[in-house]
Amino acid sequence: MSDTSVQPSPGESRWQTLFRHDLPASLVVFLVALPLSLGIAVASDAPIAAGLIAAVVGGVVVGILGGSPLQVSGPAAGLTVVVAETINQFGWKTACFITAAAGVLQILFGLSRIARAALAIAPVVVHAMLAGIGITIALQQVHVLLGGSSHSTALKNVTELPSQLLNLHGDDFLIGGVVIAIMLGWKYLPAKIRVVPGPLVAVLVGTVLSLVVPGNVERIALSGSLFDAIGLPEIPSGNWGALVLAVVTIALIASVESLLCAVAVDKMHTGPRTNFDKELMAQGAANVTSGLLGGLPVTGVIVRSASNVQAGARTKNSALLHGIWILVFSIALVGVVQQIPKAALAGLLIVVGAQLVKLAHIRLAHRTGDLLVYGVTVAGVVFLNLLEGVLIGLGLAFALLLWRVVRVHVTAEEVDGDRWLVKVEGTCTFLALPKLSAELAKVPGGTVVLMELSVDFLDHAAYEAMHDWASQHESTGGTVEFVELGTAPMEHATAGPPKRGRARELLDEVLRPWRDDSDRDPITAGVAAYHRRNAHVVRPHLDELRDGQEPHSFFLTCADSRIVPNVITNSGPGDLFTVRNVGNLVPSYGRDTSLEAGLTFALQELGVDNLVVCGHSGCGAMKALRAGVPAGPGLGDWLGYALPSLDRFRLGHPVARAAAEAGFDETDQLSMVNVAVQVETLLTHPVVRQAVLDRGVKVSGLFFDIATARVLEVTADGIAEIDDPELELATV
Repeated sequence: MSDTSVQPSPGESRWQTLFRHDLPASLVVFLVALPLSLGIAVASDAPIAAGLIAAVVGGVVVGILGGSPLQVSGPAAGLTVVVAETINQFGWKTACFITAAAGVLQILFGLSRIARAALAIAPVVVHAMLAGIGITIALQQVHVLLGGSSHSTALKNVTELPSQLLNLHGDDFLIGGVVIAIMLGWKYLPAKIRVVPGPLVAVLVGTVLSLVVPGNVERIALSGSLFDAIGLPEIPSGNWGALVLAVVTIALIASVESLLCAVAVDKMHTGPRTNFDKELMAQGAANVTSGLLGGLPVTGVIVRSASNVQAGARTKNSALLHGIWILVFSIALVGVVQQIPKAALAGLLIVVGAQLVKLAHIRLAHRTGDLLVYGVTVAGVVFLNLLEGVLIGLGLAFALLLWRVVRVHVTAEEVDGDRWLVKVEGTCTFLALPKLSAELAKVPGGTVVLMELSVDFLDHAAYEAMHDWASQHESTGGTVEFVELGTAPMEHATAGPPKRGRARELLDEVLRPWRDDSDRDPITAGVAAYHRRNAHVVRPHLDELRDGQEPHSFFLTCADSRIVPNVITNSGPGDLFTVRNVGNLVPSYGRDTSLEAGLTFALQELGVDNLVVCGHSGCGAMKALRAGVPAGPGLGDWLGYALPSLDRFRLGHPVARAAAEAGFDETDQLSMVNVAVQVETLLTHPVVRQAVLDRGVKVSGLFFDIATARVLEVTADGIAEIDDPELELATV
């Protein structure tokens, strides 16, 4: 679904937004919500008016207080099973009290600022819960469709289905079948026709059909107007434990469903995001109100919300107005509601229930390895009850997560004669000891062992097991070398409580300047660290290059210690033929034999395809050049090769102007001009000119901005960002 803007058009007033966008959208949502509210009341074994009361309260209360700009609330299919169980156990009046108490709990959730915590529930469990609810609704309503009555349990609905088929009522089946056919086929009709909601058309056609077909069709019973149905809840006299459980269950399910719906709606538009705590408090206020008035529980409803977005709503006024339209209809046209046959609503609910079982969710669960969790949760919701099914699903999901997080992969294999490689990957704890000891037992004594540790967590028990085995193996005449590639160093295992290593720390250790707090020589200490952590990784790559090199680029850059060519070009050993000097200068042909030798070797012997000159910000050579070239041999004579760059800079080189517009200071402007000038000089060298003519060798300039760690392209007349084709591909 494409994103929709919820921002008012420029110059559009609040009233213009209301009449141009929110009012039409509210009528569409009203037409979608009306039949669904009636159907959900039927599926919940609640009074018909309870569905209308909840729809009015959800629209008005959440529309005024809510924190989601386009979410629409009302009675939802996701709560039908638990509400039906609650009504069956406590009676309707007490169920209303439970709804109000659940609303109070939701308000407390919102005040506690824990709304986002509800989003931590595994999505596969939520998807399975909705699928289980959908299957339960469909199993119940198929009996009504066939002219009978639904049973108290899903198992009984299944076992009694054959006998119900033998005693089906043809008129009810015809009406319900027509409703199902319209619901399923509506999406294939032209867009102009689909402006009218399919559920409304289906129920209207079913109602008209019920008036012309012969038979005694059972219709909705609605005693009096909506106001006649309003009544205070009944405070229970006992069974408080079960009542508290029902309150918590309804509060949690309503909260999770509302918050997940708000997240989904936020993805449908580009306007303000949902304030989850405010939305949760508004949902709680709506449930308190609905419970006190005799309505069903209220939650955010994705069908209504999606219709609201698609209809062009801009603000919460559309949700508020849709509640008002339901109120007006329920008061003025109550006789119309009483003409609706139950079989029509049964057909509607069967389709709604089936749509809660989404093939995309099943495929996702299969792809992510969560299909077992999905299936067990669905079975639990259908054949036990919603709460037990969800708890079983959450428990299984947590167990699966624990297994995935704490498992470790250990292998021991012979690589060359008496040389063995032991790999330990993952989370290495005392739980890994059986697998670790089994693999280490495969290694014969007296062999050379390289133990590669790619672990993100290492506790003392696992460390001690490996250390003791290494000591025992060395006593047999063998050797053990530990190579640490993971984020949890062995030295930390005995220094304190174990903690999980972070990947950023590993990257920092590789990329940041080397710092050693000991008194050792930094080069020696660095080499030792390289041997310990990186030599084993790079060794196979270097082994491929032992007979020669095939770099793709000649890379001339400054001798500045802050420039690491392989890092800023994401390259590795054998990729760059690098030459460095102060100021990344290219003297005229014949002036510097060292540079000439490098160019000739790279182009004629190695056959590089690219020549690159790379400057950088804060260059000391450029600062010295601007301050005045010192006289004499050494630095003074060398910087003389950069005087043409200084002259071009002072004459207003276009690269300098582009750099100034980008906010760079004069030293960096000169550095970029210097890159452009050195590229020009490079093209005058005979060996370069010949390579360009013969092989199309590319000559280019780069500038590394140290402060931002960004690399810019320097052209003959400006600077430019370097595009990332991977990002461009990802946005297509």
